[in-house]
Amino acid sequence: MSDSAPPIPDALVPLDATGRRVRALLVSLTGFDLLLVLWAFFLPDLWFWAFHGVERVDPQNLLQRMGANWAAFFLMQLLATLNWRRAPRWILIVAGVRLSDIFTDVTCVIACDDATWFAWATLPLMSLLNLLMGLWLIKAWKRCRLQSEEAA
Repeated sequence: MSDSAPPIPDALVPLDATGRRVRALLVSLTGFDLLLVLWAFFLPDLWFWAFHGVERVDPQNLLQRMGANWAAFFLMQLLATLNWRRAPRWILIVAGVRLSDIFTDVTCVIACDDATWFAWATLPLMSLLNLLMGLWLIKAWKRCRLQSEEAA
């Protein structure tokens, strides 16, 4: 029989104001990217109507490629939602996901031949929001990491 004490469970990041905001953002982003995946794969005609105002013309299936990328975002954000309190580094992973998408939406609306008012109203805004969310998540990770270290 060993005299060593049982391992201490990992300290959880507390659900203070920052923790609640991190949780809310992760849950929201997970749901948002799931909706984008479903829209891209199952309602591509609606996508083209909403963002381009034209019938779908996508012979290389770029929209499905974008949907697969959003599926990866969804997966990373789902894993982060489930694990960030025990492993705050997941917050950084989601920050990287968001920051990797800061140019795509605005590039799409500028470069495409047809863009609706909805595309102009949402896509540049999403680029800015991805930048702000990525930077905020890095700041939140620093705060959560410190709290996790203090609790351990």
